[in-house]
Amino acid sequence: MPANQVVHWSQDGHRPNVVILGAPNRDRVRTELQRLRPVIADTANIVAEDLNFTYDFNDQLVDLVIVLGGDGSILQAARQMGMSQSPVLGINCGRLGFLAALSPDDFLNVWPEVMRGGSEVIDHIMFQVSVLRSGEVVAEQLALNEAAILRGAPYRILDIDLYADGHLATRYRCDGLIIATPVGSTAHNLSAGGPILRRNLQAIVISPISPHTLTYRPVVDSAETVLELTVTEPYDSTSVVVDGRILSALQPGDRVRVERAEQTFKMLEVPGQNDYRTLREKLGWGGSVNSKIGDD
Repeated sequence: MPANQVVHWSQDGHRPNVVILGAPNRDRVRTELQRLRPVIADTANIVAEDLNFTYDFNDQLVDLVIVLGGDGSILQAARQMGMSQSPVLGINCGRLGFLAALSPDDFLNVWPEVMRGGSEVIDHIMFQVSVLRSGEVVAEQLALNEAAILRGAPYRILDIDLYADGHLATRYRCDGLIIATPVGSTAHNLSAGGPILRRNLQAIVISPISPHTLTYRPVVDSAETVLELTVTEPYDSTSVVVDGRILSALQPGDRVRVERAEQTFKMLEVPGQNDYRTLREKLGWGGSVNSKIGDD
């Protein structure tokens, strides 16, 4: 994997081209945009402001995407950029804000340092998720968090066969199955009892939902492993869900392929942030975190 990129905007006199995305119909997003816009425009070129997630990133030279909202807004931004992934800086105007870790006030504090250059752009793996029917791709989507097979009604156990690099790994009897990236390990995967992975690991995690047998446990595998899944008898509402959105309903004989995408999701590393601090502050990891604990 290529080394992380380091930005040098101030050193080479370059004003970065910035696109600002934000969750639609949120008063706080609009209010914070009004407050932050002049600060951003002072040192960067704002080439677009999009509060409807409609901006076309194809063939556009974008140095940085600033996303105002919550983690759902960042997932939407990743979908919107598609094959043209640009570095992202998230500003939390929502609730949890695990990916969008900066508050608006934090952003105002770190923005001058970001503009001075030297920050790293950290690459995170993404999935290419494809649904194959009679050998043809009928649906596909990039995933930042996870791809999941969810049962839907009627509420009976599914039989899901998992193939790794073309070889049968196991047959799960469960309510569903989650294939998560390290970024997604703290989302649906964590809720289903899966492990937390450091976000820049080159790995994936496979987590069954409510497995029927105690021997089924989450599995961590290489990011290079190509996974294929088949559901023996899908119900009418059994679907492939990518980052919380239905990609396709499944029919008998369909194969779901999950593999590492060529694209990576790029996040700008900012001073004072690290994975363990985010776990403490956003997920309440370790119980009470009100005591004064050093960040380093």
